[in-house]
Amino acid sequence: MTAGGYPAPDPGGGFTGGDGATNDKGDKSGLRTALAGLTTRGRSFLAAGIAAAICAYVLGQNDLLRVGLLLAALPLVCAGVLYRTRYRVAGSRRLSPARVPAGSEARVHLRMDNISRLPTGLLMLQDRVPYVLGPRPRFVLDRVEAGGRREVSYRVRSDLRGRYPLGPLQLRLTDPFGMCELTRSFSTYDTLTVIPRVEPLPPVRLAGEAKGYGDGRQRSLALAGEDDVIPRGYRYGDDLRRVHWRSTARYGELMVRREEQPQRARCTVLLDTRAVAFQGAGPDSAFEWAVSGTASALVHMLERGFSVRLLTDTGNAVPGEHTEGFAGAGQESADAAGLMMDTLAVVDHSDAYTLSAAYDVLRGGNEGLLVAFFGDLDEEQAGVAARMRQRSGGAVAFLMDSASWAQGAGAPLSQQCAERLRMLREAGWTAVVVRPGASVVDTWRQADRERTGAVTAPGSTGGWS
Repeated sequence: MTAGGYPAPDPGGGFTGGDGATNDKGDKSGLRTALAGLTTRGRSFLAAGIAAAICAYVLGQNDLLRVGLLLAALPLVCAGVLYRTRYRVAGSRRLSPARVPAGSEARVHLRMDNISRLPTGLLMLQDRVPYVLGPRPRFVLDRVEAGGRREVSYRVRSDLRGRYPLGPLQLRLTDPFGMCELTRSFSTYDTLTVIPRVEPLPPVRLAGEAKGYGDGRQRSLALAGEDDVIPRGYRYGDDLRRVHWRSTARYGELMVRREEQPQRARCTVLLDTRAVAFQGAGPDSAFEWAVSGTASALVHMLERGFSVRLLTDTGNAVPGEHTEGFAGAGQESADAAGLMMDTLAVVDHSDAYTLSAAYDVLRGGNEGLLVAFFGDLDEEQAGVAARMRQRSGGAVAFLMDSASWAQGAGAPLSQQCAERLRMLREAGWTAVVVRPGASVVDTWRQADRERTGAVTAPGSTGGWS
């Protein structure tokens, strides 16, 4: 379901009246369905009519018998007429947008089309939504003319990321007296993806820029001297200052020097999802902060032109991701960001106890910049994280302290977290502790200040670059 327009209407759940061509078994089944659709009012009328008819028979009161028969016949006639209704409706749904950050609202547009030749009666429309998105929306649609349509909409909102099914759409048809209701469900449903909150991060000098981003590009061809230059033919629009005159004289045509070939800087964003490393749950938990920080870092790196890879403690990456990560500009970058956001929307705690699987993936070569969001680290896992620094050009770690998160804002840093922070910094990480209630932007700036202090401090080996 796209936000650009409605999909083809789904007529599978529409009401279709019988035309006399069904067999007796189908008629009996349909009649039972119609009788089962009697409302409380209809059942009360039927019971009152039967009771009045019995009393009239016992007492010999013909007038009371007529009243009883009228009361009993009214709901039955309404059920029969409703069952024999011969019109058909089709429904469709459109999400705007289909992917929304946690805490933001999305609008769901519903459209009903009367594709029969007869006008409809009173219709009651209801869409099924998970309880975390809000109350179940209900609408009352008055008479819809033949070939006409009605459009309604409602809003949904969730503070919890995930993928939530919407539908199937239910439609109720009722008679004018409210004696009977028939409910039908359409066959299609849609999915609303609630992604983590993404905060725009401020630009800072990141490791890896001097190796392949911006002005710090590497030549793919050696240019040790004039004899090593490999020219190519002149193309319209080439700068004449790049004309290589010696090659031009040799080949008899205008030749120019090759441009420097840029090598895209690489970045791996590591998310620690171990259940033993986090405490608490909900939108304000440390794990959700880590997921939101991971999403913000991924989008920020893509916007800066990095080749980005998402990695978890289990060693898994985004399905369909290249070995060196996602890269691209414009629509390709947007598609890559959307795919990684969809992955983070459903990421959950893992049963792993170590970071060894992620380390095995990283030790294949130089990973460029490594940005990691760690939960609680014991001494062994802190050692594994420290060795990850050797496989990257630069590394920054955001360390969660579950003890302080459990106590709330203003809680002191635990001794264990302070020790792990020291170990990471000694290994060369730019490491900061994430405090309860801190924003991703402020923590990102704090990491930049730590990098600056580490670079200016004599003898220090920490920092982003």
